[in-house]
Amino acid sequence: MAISISNAFVTLFDTEVKQAYQADAVLRNTVRLRTGVQASTHKFPKIGAGVATVRVPQTDVTPLNVSYSQATVTLVDYNASEYSDVFNAGKVNFEERQELVQVVGKAIGRRADQIIIDALAASGTSLTVSNDIGGTDTNLNVAKLREAKRLLDAGNVPMEDRYILIHASNLSNLLSETSVTSSDFNTVKALVQGDINTFLGFNFVTIGDRAEGGLTGGGSGSDRTVYAWHKTSLGMAEGMGIRSEINYVPEKTSWLVTSMLSAGATAIDAGGIVSITCRE
Repeated sequence: MAISISNAFVTLFDTEVKQAYQADAVLRNTVRLRTGVQASTHKFPKIGAGVATVRVPQTDVTPLNVSYSQATVTLVDYNASEYSDVFNAGKVNFEERQELVQVVGKAIGRRADQIIIDALAASGTSLTVSNDIGGTDTNLNVAKLREAKRLLDAGNVPMEDRYILIHASNLSNLLSETSVTSSDFNTVKALVQGDINTFLGFNFVTIGDRAEGGLTGGGSGSDRTVYAWHKTSLGMAEGMGIRSEINYVPEKTSWLVTSMLSAGATAIDAGGIVSITCRE
């Protein structure tokens, strides 16, 4: 007897995976995003700044002669697959399906984050904050955040849409500073929830250890590099957004559930990215 799953169920599963992916890819909305790219590469345009000149009556205008360049991103294909006998003879257990949705969606979501983290690490930015800011061999502190802000301010990077990605250990140290947790300086969210949403103009994103790599380094007595950036300084291109397939594999007497993503990311303007070294 042929084993089949209705198209309606496959569509439902695909939709649920997309929702899980969008909820768990925490960095996807912190960069310039291009979807539906119909090529193996995508070029993000970068336009330089111009300087206005004094107008002299009856003379030709002076063009700005701004520079034009491109940042090229190469798309890479990824998949997250798992065998499952959850789906048998057209019967589907709702709770088990939801668990598989979460596993697959989160795996793809973490991979999308890692694509962006790797682009930050490869940016080669000259804007750096050493681990000796705010004390010798220190973890993340307010002094380092102020220095990161100063570097971006000096480059005329817009205040809105600034982000900072940190590890849970960096957050723990930052929460030990009164100027962060005190309601006299900051919102009560840090006091009540042990979390930080915004501080000194940065939108905070915190992650833990990840099998994909995460923020490399760290650990007792070791340095970890975290990053602050402006949304327009990074670009992510998706050639194929999340798509799911469910196929029966007779040799396994199981269904093979696969979700796929084709994407890549690159630094567009290293002048909008700050590398911060933290001694944990």
